[in-house]
Amino acid sequence: MDRRKFLGTTALAGAGLVALPGCTTETRERVQQRADKRTDSVTAAGTVPAFEFDEVSVAALQKRMTDGSLTSVKLTDAYLARMDEIDSAGPKLRSVIERNPDARSIAEAMDKERAEGNVRGPMHGIPVLVKDNIDSADQMMTTAGSLAMVGTPAPKDAFILERLRAAGAVILGKTNLSEWANFRSSRSTSGWSGRGGQTRNPYVLDRNPCGSSSGTGSSIAASLAAVGVGTETDGSIICPSALCGIVGLKPTIGLVSRSGIIPISASQDTAGPMGRTVADVAVLLGAMAGEDPRDGATAASKGHVESDYTKFLDANALKGARIGVARNLAGFHPAADLAFETAIAALTNAGAIVVDPVNAPNLGQFDDAEMEVLLYEFKDGLNKYLAERGATVPHKSLAELIAYNTREAAAEMPYFGQELFERAEKKGTLGDAAYKKARALCLRLVRAEGLDRIFAQHKLDALVAPSNGPAWPTDHVNGDRYTGGNSSYAAIAGYPTITVPMGFATELPLGLSFLGTAWAEGRLIGLAHSFEQATKVRRPPRFLPTATTG
Repeated sequence: MDRRKFLGTTALAGAGLVALPGCTTETRERVQQRADKRTDSVTAAGTVPAFEFDEVSVAALQKRMTDGSLTSVKLTDAYLARMDEIDSAGPKLRSVIERNPDARSIAEAMDKERAEGNVRGPMHGIPVLVKDNIDSADQMMTTAGSLAMVGTPAPKDAFILERLRAAGAVILGKTNLSEWANFRSSRSTSGWSGRGGQTRNPYVLDRNPCGSSSGTGSSIAASLAAVGVGTETDGSIICPSALCGIVGLKPTIGLVSRSGIIPISASQDTAGPMGRTVADVAVLLGAMAGEDPRDGATAASKGHVESDYTKFLDANALKGARIGVARNLAGFHPAADLAFETAIAALTNAGAIVVDPVNAPNLGQFDDAEMEVLLYEFKDGLNKYLAERGATVPHKSLAELIAYNTREAAAEMPYFGQELFERAEKKGTLGDAAYKKARALCLRLVRAEGLDRIFAQHKLDALVAPSNGPAWPTDHVNGDRYTGGNSSYAAIAGYPTITVPMGFATELPLGLSFLGTAWAEGRLIGLAHSFEQATKVRRPPRFLPTATTG
């Protein structure tokens, strides 16, 4: 999850919108001049060795393994060697917190199966990185980045890990993250964990990758694996995907199981796919989605799960689609505004029926209520998770974790504290009237009076808004300085959203979010793919050492 400061910044940015309806050439020039003055002039690119599998898609890798010119073992070895070059050395992205000692043996098994004529599907033999809050019953630990959780590996795979293994994926390793999915302190620095250190943004190394799925965003942008898995409570897939220039999909709550994932919120948590293209995300989602008896929320997905989301990859999907433009969710930065205008024009040129503007509710109406819900659900969910892990974790409750952090403050709290932990510990049970009132308010404002009303009133297929402003410099003294984002509506509603690259503020990626209503993943994948193919904005990172204000 991204901290509440992110939501506060988003609300303020929405109130200070720079509206550019019918943007003229003269207006565009003025906006570009402002952007040139306020965005970054970038230093020379860092030297990073060429890589055979840089930017190669899942489909292309699968094709090469099919024709015999590539094996899963060769691909796995290449990604591991690439980690040596640029993750633990060179630019030192620090995006991978632990490598899987079994990765090569899994790849060997997948190659053997292929040679025998048994190919499980489009993920067969494909290396995947997963976030370090997802249980894996192997030699790797599951710690949420916290030293307090270092010990014995989980006794059982998370359900989504079971699904990925069954699909033939090679679990390559665990990615670093904002410790405890960024729900320990309101002054935290995204991408930092006590166990993994600070993850860097591969586009400009002193800029933040956002969080909490920072390691997944950074590693996939840098081609350290074919695809990756992140988790989100509010922004933790969308923000790092956007700031790291990749595609990320936050599914409808219940489409993807949460069992075996260290929780924040039972009402908002979900895992989701992250990749360099919409097509890669579609492949991974098909391998992850499915009903799980261990997660009751997935019962609602019955009849909505697709085994193959690539069937929605239609380059003409935007033609005739009704797309609402949420102008009051822009205004983060002149460069982002300009990229948003260009994106709206691209939607129109692709044949979309653009409904402009469509105003979303003010985030400030439900910000406090959402935090109340998260504090209650975090305490309840984390204590249950720790109890289920039993002897494989050294601490059995949130209270014990607070005590550990206090004792080990030098290692665990060198930059920021644990005030969110402490606030959550003071909460009661989910039966409290305060919790029920806050949750009801969130649902009313975001669903009934928010997205449900907007989609019905304007007959929309999707709502679009900028995913983010440019990445900010990483700062362990002051913590994050978010430049804006629009993850909260879909997060609180439990609805899907997908971010796709829409432009750059010099070398800093900017994303466009497509929001939908429940179970609209297929439709959103089609629309995002159509936009991606029409614009082809993404370019690989250059590992620039810094960016200076012009």
